[in-house]
Amino acid sequence: MDGPVDGIKLIRGLKTELLEALKGDPDFLVQHCHASGILNDNEYNNIKDTNMRSKQVRDVLDYVIHKDNKHALKFLKVLKTRDMQETFPKLDFVQKLQINKRKTPKNAETTAKRRQEIENEPLRIINSRMVSEKEMMMVAGCIGNSWREVGIVALGMNTTALQQIEEDNSQHKMRVFAMLRKWSMREREQATAARLHSLLTQEENGVDALKLNFLLENN
Repeated sequence: MDGPVDGIKLIRGLKTELLEALKGDPDFLVQHCHASGILNDNEYNNIKDTNMRSKQVRDVLDYVIHKDNKHALKFLKVLKTRDMQETFPKLDFVQKLQINKRKTPKNAETTAKRRQEIENEPLRIINSRMVSEKEMMMVAGCIGNSWREVGIVALGMNTTALQQIEEDNSQHKMRVFAMLRKWSMREREQATAARLHSLLTQEENGVDALKLNFLLENN
């Protein structure tokens, strides 16, 4: 199998196109990158202090390029979200990029097991039951301080909604639960337990898949 995608190389090669596509609303880009953990507090403040809009976009790209591949891939995935695509119409070319990381299996048994999981996944998702509020509360206990990042990258939430959730709930677990509940209300019949498990357990989200296996049980 192919190795992990080189996100840094992709961004560096597309830097001119990204500068042009993202210049319309740099603040929107900066807020998303900060909320998703791509930019730390110091980087965020440095960029916010910059008056030139084009320079803000350039600085975001430069910061990402000089980070590790994990941050670069996360940045590309954020650019693919619905909010970013709607705000920056010229960013549609990013949708065509293949950025999913693929690892080489350790042995043939691992390969066969993963193949079986992939074959069964569509059927499991189609036939899955809706996720319950009790299960969403259990999931909330499994997501740590990176909950905003998980909300943006995995669930397609926007920063405005997350900020409102944070203001309305003082406890961490209740904030995560409110985010999950908002996602389930938005997705309606697609808010299945198995789909939530699939979204949250992508490698870049850093959520322990074993802790969420209860979502795959037939209740």
